[in-house]
Amino acid sequence: MFENLSDRLRAVTERLRGRGRLTEDNIRDAVRDVRRALIEADVALPVVKDFVARVRVRALGTEVSRSLNPGQVFVKVLHQELTSTLADGAAPLNLRQAPPVIILLAGLQGAGKTTTAGKLALYLRERERRKVLLTSTDVRRPAAILQLERLAAANETAFVPPPGPESTPLEIVESALDSARRQQADVVIVDTAGRSRVDEALLEELKQLHGRLMPAETLFVVDSMAGQDALNAARAFTETVSLTGIVLTKADGDARGGVALSVKAVTGCPIKFIGTGEGSAALEAFHADRMASRILGMGDVVGLVEEVQRKVDQEKAQKLAAKVSKGQGFDLEDMRDQLSQIMGMGGLAGVLDKLPLPGVSADKLAGQMDGKLITRQVAIINSMTPRERRQPRIIDGSRRRRIAAGAGLPVQDVNRLLKQYGDMQKMMKRVSKGGGMKRMLRGFPGLGR
Repeated sequence: MFENLSDRLRAVTERLRGRGRLTEDNIRDAVRDVRRALIEADVALPVVKDFVARVRVRALGTEVSRSLNPGQVFVKVLHQELTSTLADGAAPLNLRQAPPVIILLAGLQGAGKTTTAGKLALYLRERERRKVLLTSTDVRRPAAILQLERLAAANETAFVPPPGPESTPLEIVESALDSARRQQADVVIVDTAGRSRVDEALLEELKQLHGRLMPAETLFVVDSMAGQDALNAARAFTETVSLTGIVLTKADGDARGGVALSVKAVTGCPIKFIGTGEGSAALEAFHADRMASRILGMGDVVGLVEEVQRKVDQEKAQKLAAKVSKGQGFDLEDMRDQLSQIMGMGGLAGVLDKLPLPGVSADKLAGQMDGKLITRQVAIINSMTPRERRQPRIIDGSRRRRIAAGAGLPVQDVNRLLKQYGDMQKMMKRVSKGGGMKRMLRGFPGLGR
């Protein structure tokens, strides 16, 4: 999302690296370039003015130590001010209330409220161990209710439909609250109606629901690609109900990032979650300091480690480590498991985005590496028989042609996969000698013991 902004800010700091110290002149030039970068990213002008003013004051008062160059000092200043602009640290949900805790989602049509409701339910169930119930009050768009019902079924989450075909939003939430009490649900997530633009009927309906439910959290769902229109909507919603947080959706899209840097200033509310993809698990708790690091090309190694711990199958990893350590070999089923786990973390782009890549754009690098390569490799392995996956040496020319046809890919792709597998197998054999596998996995909790 922040690719263009990241490139511009990296260029600013690179120009400072060759200077001996920070002066009024080079700080003025750097701040001017930062202002241009933020305006190009569609950041609201009041936010731009406030941000660059704070950066100028902090940079002028910063001493350059012998261990750092001016570029590194300016990066530190940018990181501190970006963190402050985005939010003051992580903003957890307020779940410390008598159940059921109510979470109300608001926003314009197309912002991703319904999808976010499904993602948030899965997040709370898996990460917070909460029993969640979903309902929708969007009676004007029946497809929204059906969509949420299907998302709930896919995520194994309870869903309460409208009690009748002519039910009002207030009647729907009354029914949902009754069901939540009977089922002893911890959290009720209410998806509300949206419009293509803000209107009085929408705001009045939201105000009535808010007054009846008295939600612990009222989250404004905003499309990161919506530009300044989203900020105008945010102002209107803030004046109608007491918002407690922001959910930024479609952060994996081709957006300039201005909404993310502006919405906190407009609403006074922190960004609590960020949608990073279309999958049900593609929702992350927002951490301002980590996002600031990613914008500046410093990566998010802490976030990557947390994701690995959460999404890597520890039992499979343990078995693979023991298998390789005993010299039993690394077959194509093992390779498929590893590739599938990378896909579960957002593919190559998702992993690279969290790695520190100074001077390099993670999106561009992932593009050069062919982000669909892993999907094709998994398809090729799935086209093999169980025996072929366990004993790749039997895959001759005719088998390669059959596998390629089954995957809908050229034979050359099958050949490349088998060559890559052979290289990985050789590496595993070398690592397994002398306890290398255990040393390699020791950094991951539960592995390499």
